[in-house]
Amino acid sequence: MSDTLGGIVINLNVYGATIRLDGGDLASASASDVEAHREQYQRSLVRRKRLSFEVRRRGRRCAVSLAPQIRDDELEEQIASYLKSTEEWESPDGIAAAERHFLRKKRRAALFQSKHSPT
Repeated sequence: MSDTLGGIVINLNVYGATIRLDGGDLASASASDVEAHREQYQRSLVRRKRLSFEVRRRGRRCAVSLAPQIRDDELEEQIASYLKSTEEWESPDGIAAAERHFLRKKRRAALFQSKHSPT
């Protein structure tokens, strides 16, 4: 059975890595997983960047492997700058596109609920 927990790499060596999980437990990552994701492990060690790990517990020992990283700060910064650059596309006197989309979805959900709710 495996869980997904966050953690920070505290040691890298030829045999793998040592991870401090969010709960304070120490875990080990195999050398093959470290080699497959060397850049991410190195970044976590140097910058104290938190990563997500799949944790497998065997008795008191924890073994981890890097989980798919859903959050990417650099990508989010690029998206935010793109959205800022597109703000000028909105008409200043109308409703913003995101709000129009939200209102349309809200009306459609209310219509669906009224049609399918037991009366």
